[in-house]
Amino acid sequence: MEALLCKRLGDPTSSFESPIELSRNHPIPKLDSPTAVRVKVKATSLNYGTYLQIQGKYQEKHSLPFIPGSDYAGIVDAVGPSVSKFKVGDYVCAFVPVGSYATFIVQDQSQLFEVPKGCDLVAAAGLPIAFVTSHLTLVHRANLTSSQVLLVLGAAGGVGLAAVQIGKICGAVVIAVARGAEKVQLLKSLGVDHVVDLMNQNVTASVKEFLKSRNLKGVDVLYDPVGGNLAKETMKLLNWGAQILVIGFASGEIPIIPTNIILVKNWTVHGFYWGSYIIHQPAVLEDSVRKLFSWMEKGLITVHVSHTYSLSEANLAFSAIKDRKAMGKVMIVFDDKGNASSKL
Repeated sequence: MEALLCKRLGDPTSSFESPIELSRNHPIPKLDSPTAVRVKVKATSLNYGTYLQIQGKYQEKHSLPFIPGSDYAGIVDAVGPSVSKFKVGDYVCAFVPVGSYATFIVQDQSQLFEVPKGCDLVAAAGLPIAFVTSHLTLVHRANLTSSQVLLVLGAAGGVGLAAVQIGKICGAVVIAVARGAEKVQLLKSLGVDHVVDLMNQNVTASVKEFLKSRNLKGVDVLYDPVGGNLAKETMKLLNWGAQILVIGFASGEIPIIPTNIILVKNWTVHGFYWGSYIIHQPAVLEDSVRKLFSWMEKGLITVHVSHTYSLSEANLAFSAIKDRKAMGKVMIVFDDKGNASSKL
């Protein structure tokens, strides 16, 4: 089978002494327990966390060499004798700490989620991290309501586009921050109430003007996958009692929130790490995935895929993430023979 190997730590966008290498004859994994399921991968997602992982900058470290990759979707290829939840031919998706950049992957049945047959597998592969992150933080953690104002940073990225769509489903007033006219147009097409273009607008001034036009005092929920100076600046817009959702640090800088301001403003700061839910609240994850697929079937949410690549083009795929060219998800897609397909 095909598999992408990370043999050393480094920048996967580099074409010179790249840390990643395509193996075309990697061993197909065997079922390792009675409840194991082998999945033939149709598509797998690129996430900023994976980009950091290959550089050795992520919170979880893995022994070299390893196969990168996290969320994916595919078709059940084989099942262990005690598997009761799935059968060969079923559509499934899942999350793994590493390992999805390969033709086949083996997981226990308890870690797999059923994909409704009416859902596209490429779209399904982009749902587990981006949409579950946004759903659990906005609905499960922040209890976002229709009376609140949601501000989404990095709104044209994978988790950002998920957040604005879920924010609209909750009935909130949604303000999005992105960079460039194309991203602004995409966000407007999703019904976002106000979009700030970082290319030519000041965030605080633009948001304050919008809030004033709606007779709104400020922002109730800040969704932040960016960090850095943008996070610091937008905290000036938060209401008393606001909630801050810490999703990630795409800017490369972790912001410092003075605890005296948290105290005086009565703010609540929610940290969110997807992988820990597998250990501590797996049932919550399963309920979230089920709800999201029901929304997808009804056309309420869309996984926007801006780029697809083959495994051999992985450096280009990571460049789309690094250079912020992506709008929504960047995916690696395999054809029906199990080979990574060409760029669309």
